[in-house]
Amino acid sequence: MSAQARIILFVALGLCLAGATSAWAERFLTVAEAQKLCFPTATGFEAHTIRFTSEQITAIKKQSDGRMLNAGNRVWLARAGTNLLGVVLLDYVFGKHEVIEYVVAVSPAGQVQQVEILVYRESYGGEVRNTKWRDQFKNKTAAAPLKLNEDIYNLSGATMSCRHVTAGVRRLLATFELVVRPQLLADGLPKPVTAGPTGKPR
Repeated sequence: MSAQARIILFVALGLCLAGATSAWAERFLTVAEAQKLCFPTATGFEAHTIRFTSEQITAIKKQSDGRMLNAGNRVWLARAGTNLLGVVLLDYVFGKHEVIEYVVAVSPAGQVQQVEILVYRESYGGEVRNTKWRDQFKNKTAAAPLKLNEDIYNLSGATMSCRHVTAGVRRLLATFELVVRPQLLADGLPKPVTAGPTGKPR
């Protein structure tokens, strides 16, 4: 698929989500509410829309060992005054049949701070909203395996949602290191955190 086709797909997906009317759709958080949950001391969120080049798409797919669902990301830099607290990335993955909308908050050092599910559209598999399951991602970096049944445990009855959210977080961490950090973050930020087998910082 060409880069132009991916951009069209990305825009179309956003329009579909905006107009989705699934009987089971439930919105738990708006983006703004999730931002404040992830970075409660932030005084502002600076919005950016990133469009990937074909080279960046290839690099993200290679590093995250997965397929791309879009040609860009909406990103917010969380700041307390002039101090950068981290980044919030908005993303979409499929559960079994329907789209899951979620955000991942990442520290300037590249560690997951929080994962929040915004909208869930199926009548089953919603256990991915469980705090204990989402907390597994905390402090993970792009160096972590982030594989279901390896460093992330599965939830019975929600296997597809667990698998796809896990793959999505892995892809977003690759996006952070390969695109967000070089394009948006100022010089002098911490180097990427190295991690052990569990993905926890050494």
